[in-house]
Amino acid sequence: MKQWVLGVALAFAGAFAASPVLAAGKIAIGVAEFKNESGAGWWRGGVGWELSGMLSNELGSSGNFTIVERAKLDKVLEEQNLAASGRVRSGTGAKMGKVTGADYLVMGTVTAYEENTASTGGGISFKGISLGGKKSDAYLAVDVRVVNTSTGDIEYSRTIEGRASGGGVAVGVYRGGFGGNLASEKNTPAGKAIRAALVEISEYLDCVMVERNGCENEYQAKESGRRERTKKSLKLD
Repeated sequence: MKQWVLGVALAFAGAFAASPVLAAGKIAIGVAEFKNESGAGWWRGGVGWELSGMLSNELGSSGNFTIVERAKLDKVLEEQNLAASGRVRSGTGAKMGKVTGADYLVMGTVTAYEENTASTGGGISFKGISLGGKKSDAYLAVDVRVVNTSTGDIEYSRTIEGRASGGGVAVGVYRGGFGGNLASEKNTPAGKAIRAALVEISEYLDCVMVERNGCENEYQAKESGRRERTKKSLKLD
């Protein structure tokens, strides 16, 4: 895995030297396809790139990042996967990847997803259709790593959490960038937890990579709280 990360980083580093200068004062960043190590029922083919696109939109909205297009990422990552599999000569993958100009590559892995539904009473039934009377809570954890494409080092890493709850009837419209395989999750607790996690990732990266004004303490406190909750949920000797 370490060799793969370094290979991808070298490809981006070479590409940065060969690409046009990007917007001055902004960090050029690429978001790789998300991976899944959870049992989330909403995860299916194509969702990894959908989450990548949604996070790219969040980062772009901050105004502090220039986003590398997916088409360029696809080419670099595909070549690096070929190099890692041994189907091209070792060392050629990085040379083949001179097509983009990212300073950093963001990689996200969904490591946990939980959803619980409980009855709240007071539901309404009409002609065999039940409305309300239930409350669902959703929890999502995403491991985020940010690789410096010049050095291959992972400069930032953090587990980001997203939580949401909702009743049996959706009130109002939840406005998010959902489409494709995730379109059906737009107004569900799962969809809201996904959006919450992506917004939190964007704000975290904005804090540690751009602002650096003491906001890091807030995220360190959240990380400490997450670790304590994890320890309490486990039986440790």
